[in-house]
Amino acid sequence: MKLLRQLLAAIALIAPLSAFAFPIATTGTEGNPVLVGSTANIVARYEGNSASYSNDLYLVTNDGIAGNDIFLFNNHGSAIGATVDLGSFAVGSELVFRLHVNNTNSDYFTGLAGRNQDGSFHARVQGNWLPNTTLVSFEDLYNGPFEFNDLSFSFSNTTTPNDIPEPASMLLLSLGLAGIAIARRKPRKS
Repeated sequence: MKLLRQLLAAIALIAPLSAFAFPIATTGTEGNPVLVGSTANIVARYEGNSASYSNDLYLVTNDGIAGNDIFLFNNHGSAIGATVDLGSFAVGSELVFRLHVNNTNSDYFTGLAGRNQDGSFHARVQGNWLPNTTLVSFEDLYNGPFEFNDLSFSFSNTTTPNDIPEPASMLLLSLGLAGIAIARRKPRKS
């Protein structure tokens, strides 16, 4: 019980430091595509928003049928933590998501800036936000202000081209530490 109280006290100290009570993908991840990382089902999870406008999130189907995209979440109507199982896709294929702004009837997409009517990136896509999880955060206004706080969601079993697989990161860290240890053990010549 004492440990639980200490944990809650630590969270209470850290919580006010965040401008938002939900995660936002990091700067520098604008325009990253969402790539399928495994044959396992991809599960989307709604993480939150601070938008005034009502936004709907869709998975673009590219099946040639207008209006046939798959609805996932509404930023004002979906509960934080709600999930949608999208099924499985071919490894390496790009999943494109569309944010529809109900108030302005505008659409913004993940990936290339050229997909958007203002020619700007409207989504940050942070791979390995959590193990095997990608975080996506959208901006819903034409020409910004590009705070990317209008709808955040995460996916399991996805990646970005900039992701370094965790085992490779650990190997590089281990090699670096081993190099430092070896360098410290060598006798110095006088």
